This record gives sequence, C-alpha cells and structure tokens, in this order.
Amino acid sequence: MELRQLRHFVAVCEEQHFTHAAACLGITQSGLSASIRSLERDLDTQLLLRTTRRVTPTPTGRLLLAEAQRILAAADGLRELVTDDQRVRGTLSLGTEQCMGVVDAVPLLHRYRALHPEVTLNLQQAATEELLTQIRAGHLDTALVAGTLHEGGGVRILRITEEPMMLLSAPDHPLDEADVLGRLAREEYVDLHPGWGARDCADRAFAEFGIARRVALQVNDVYTLLDLVHRGMGVAVVPRPVLDKPQAGGLRSAALPGGTRWAVGLALPRDTRPSIATRAFLDLLGTEHPIHESGH
Repeated sequence: MELRQLRHFVAVCEEQHFTHAAACLGITQSGLSASIRSLERDLDTQLLLRTTRRVTPTPTGRLLLAEAQRILAAADGLRELVTDDQRVRGTLSLGTEQCMGVVDAVPLLHRYRALHPEVTLNLQQAATEELLTQIRAGHLDTALVAGTLHEGGGVRILRITEEPMMLLSAPDHPLDEADVLGRLAREEYVDLHPGWGARDCADRAFAEFGIARRVALQVNDVYTLLDLVHRGMGVAVVPRPVLDKPQAGGLRSAALPGGTRWAVGLALPRDTRPSIATRAFLDLLGTEHPIHESGH
C-alpha cells in the first residue's frame, strides 16, 4: 500500500466518479483504475461499488476512507515540517456563507493571493450546516460560518463577532417597535432555507418565545429575501448587518426581543493540525478581524 494509492482512493470517493477524480489528480482514468485495483488486491477486499452513474465506497471502503484521510493529513503535515523554505504553498479550500456583511471572503482571498501566489485556492459557498459537514468530512480546510455556532462533532470555532437579530418589514407595514413581540405570531415570514445561519437563529429565537411562525416563502439568497419583503410578501428576521445593504433601504426594522445573537466565526477541524496554507489564512484574518476561540 502506498500513499499515492490512498490519495487516488480518497479522490474517487470524494468525486464519486473515476473520470472526474482522474481529472482532479491529473492522471489518466486507466491509470487511476489500475491503482485502485492494485490497492484492492493488496488489501484482499473490495473497496468500491461501481455503477454506470457513480462510484461509492463499500462498508470496508468507508472505514478505509476515514483512516486514509487521517494518514494523508499527517503525511502532508510531515512534509511541511521538513520543507527547506518558508514559502506558503499547497491548497486552501475555504467555505463561506453568502452575504455575511461583517466578513467578505472575496477581498480576503484577493489579499491572500497577493501575499501567497503559490497557493491553489478553492472556494465553496453553502449554508453553514453544509459547510460544517464538509469540515468534518475533511473536504474543507476552514469555513466562514454563521448562526448560533455551538462547537462539537469534531469542529472548533474561532469566533469573530456577534450581532443582534432584527425584524424587517415593508415601508408601509404597521410595525410597532413598542410591541414587536405582540406582532410576531400574526405575521407571515420570508426566510432562508434551514441550514443557513440566520434561519437557525430565527428558529431558535421563536422556540424561546414559544411562538409558532409560518414561513410562507423560503429562498437561497439575501437579495431575493429583501425584494420579497419590499413587495410586502412577508416580514423577515435577519441579522443586523443585512440592514446595511443598499437593497434594504426604505424597509422598516425593529430589534427582535430575547437574547438570541447571530455569530460569525471560522470553523476548523478540531483534531487536525491546520496546513501551512490554512495557517496563513488565519494570520491574515487575525490582522483584520480579531478572533477568539468559542467554548459555547
């Protein structure tokens, strides 16, 4: 068994396709297939289930996948320890929620590329729930996430900031700032899909109030949400930075009662030493946004 074979096996499991995995690895599909067959012969077991549409690991393959990812991460760490120079190289796979307002991944990555041009950058936008799943699976090095941000499940959080939640309505909506709680059960809501940080905070806040709310419209981006609120299609519960967006101009707002706060943080695998490329990103983020570990 060789590290090369383990890398090939992990790539096939992640891509669920030999052709896609071969392209990512920069080798031929026939060479990749031969490498996997050799690994299966060495271990005397079938590792992959092959169909015409996708490839998935067998139960034994799933066990090997977890160990292979750990071994490859350790090998990459050893390679960094013995490197002869201090140049930052490798790959940074970063995840982020969209439209956070307090941390913008694009300017950060632009600055990072200027400082470390030899690093290959991969950016994935998704809901926080999905990003945390990708961190646990080893598919992302780190991710900018938002919500209530409880640690656990192999993830640690470096907290960046917290913001209050706001109730947002159309300009002609009869929003009474003195009686926000009294209106909450009577409204229809526009919200993001479950899994997004702001939706998680809103759901937790209403659970604390003991109020059932009707989410009539669910969307995947903040700008569509603001457009719907402008048109009187419902009210929304959003983090305060959303009010700073030009698209929120003219909307009425009031602070949501209760203690629920929308937090922004950086998620990292708890038991894996960050790569040199990831540490360089932490250094850059730390110079612009002071962070501290969360124990919540």
